[in-house]
Amino acid sequence: MGITLDESGPPAVIDLDGTVDISSAADLKTLLLRALNSGKQARVSLDKVTNLDVTAVQLLWAAEREGNKTGARFALTGLAPEKVTTALSDAGLQQFLISYSIGSMDAA
Repeated sequence: MGITLDESGPPAVIDLDGTVDISSAADLKTLLLRALNSGKQARVSLDKVTNLDVTAVQLLWAAEREGNKTGARFALTGLAPEKVTTALSDAGLQQFLISYSIGSMDAA
């Protein structure tokens, strides 16, 4: 499991690797806020994530809302595994799936 932030160029990219759950929630929140406040576009790459728990889903949802509120561009990128899209759907966040085309292509 790992969460990293690459601020080397626009956009700021957070890579999620492995399982992202309550044990990594504080790190994810810190990096989401840092990316959103960087003045760059913020992206979360789902290419290497294998599982998201409800805490991680809530943090991503909050980041999307914060980005909309402040005008910061925020998007999820990459192809999420079916287990992740199912978790988002089971959490009642179908709009999150549709808004970002998770599981198909990068979102802009």
